Parts: sequence; C-alpha cells; structure tokens
Amino acid sequence: MASEKPDFSNLSALYVNCTLKQSPRMSHTRGLIDVSAHIMKAEGVSVEIIRFVDHDVAPGVYFDMTEHGTKTDAWPKLWEKVDAADILIIGTPIWLGDKSSEATKLIERLYAMSGKQNDKGQYYFYGKAGGCIITGNEDGIKHCAMNILYSLQHVGYSIPPQADCGWIGEAGPGPSYRDEESGAKNNSFTNRNTTFMTYNLLHLAKMLKEQDGYPAYGNSRADWDDGTRWNFENPEYR
Repeated sequence: MASEKPDFSNLSALYVNCTLKQSPRMSHTRGLIDVSAHIMKAEGVSVEIIRFVDHDVAPGVYFDMTEHGTKTDAWPKLWEKVDAADILIIGTPIWLGDKSSEATKLIERLYAMSGKQNDKGQYYFYGKAGGCIITGNEDGIKHCAMNILYSLQHVGYSIPPQADCGWIGEAGPGPSYRDEESGAKNNSFTNRNTTFMTYNLLHLAKMLKEQDGYPAYGNSRADWDDGTRWNFENPEYR
C-alpha cells in the first residue's frame, strides 16, 4: 500500500566525495553518489557535492589548523557547508579493505567540531542525519560503512536504517563502478539499497527538522555541567 508522498523540499544534503583523485579525473565513487543525489534533487532537496581532495584541508582535530602550525587550512570554509546541511553523506572508495585517507581526514575534522553545543546545550550534530556510499573492486563495503556510520553517530549524527549503500566488483583488479563492462548501473542490489538509503535519510532528516531535533531532557551537556543529573545515580552495590 503506497503512502502519501512527503514534502522534502525544505531539506538540504551535502555529499562529500572522498576519492583520492583530484578533479577533473573521473571518480567511480561520484558515479554512485550521482544516483542518490538525483533522487534527492527530484524530491526538491537542495543538494551540493564536493570533492574533498580538491580542497587544501589540513589533517588535525582542531577547527582551524593554521592556529596549530599549518600554513593553510580550507576546513573553516568547508565547515560552513557541513553546518548548513541537514544530511551528510560520505562517499569513499575502498583501499586495502578500508575507507580512503581523505575519508579518515574528513571524520577527524568532524570530530573537531563535535564538542560544540547547539542552542539546547546538546552536542552540535544532534538533529542531523548521516549516511555513506562505498565503491570499489575489492571486498570492504560493510567494513567501511561500519566504521563511517559509527563515527558519524559518535559525533552526534543520527543514522537511519539501511544508511549505507555500495558497489564492488569481483575480488582483485577489474572494472570499477563507472566502467561500462562492470554492469554496475544495472545492479539491482546496489540500486535498491541506494534508493532505500536515500529515502531513509530524507525521512529521518524531515522528522528531526520538524521536531527541532531531539528534546534536551537527559542529553544536554550544558545542563549536565550545571549540575543537572535527571535520573542518574550510582547504584549501591550488593
């Protein structure tokens, strides 16, 4: 039974492609990102896609690494895009069974912001939804997704069901997602999971936005620091 079509037009989504290839080189990860982004655009969502490696983002876990020894750091400018997005989707290729070094650097820079607080005194990413897109021609989709989705929820993003999708070819060297001979664009499993992930992110982000994120009862760092403990107490041991 089909449900009523929701209105997602007040949502915004940011895709960060963590390929190791600088523009204008062809990115296989971008190919699968485009499938999800097309759905979001068709639903009226404001979508932006950035290629992380094109920006001179310094490694580190502070907001502006130029204050900690680096000469340049593009993160403070990119942060404005992350901050404005209701949904963040991290895309990465698989290298040695793991996410790319660019994806690791992105997560480290997100971690640098996780101690900030929103106007309820909660950690800053409360009320935002996160997911991931993985491509490669070797095993590792679930491993990469497990790592990325854990990291996103740890810093405060909300993760819906089926929040990852991906495509891999046969083990070892071979065609990648955008290579015609891979047949990836006609892979029913990948297309279904990409669609479900995209809509689950939209549904969760819409619910969170409509209720202004999470209630602050029991999870406000500001209240905790002021001495509020709600129903917390250390039990007596027996």
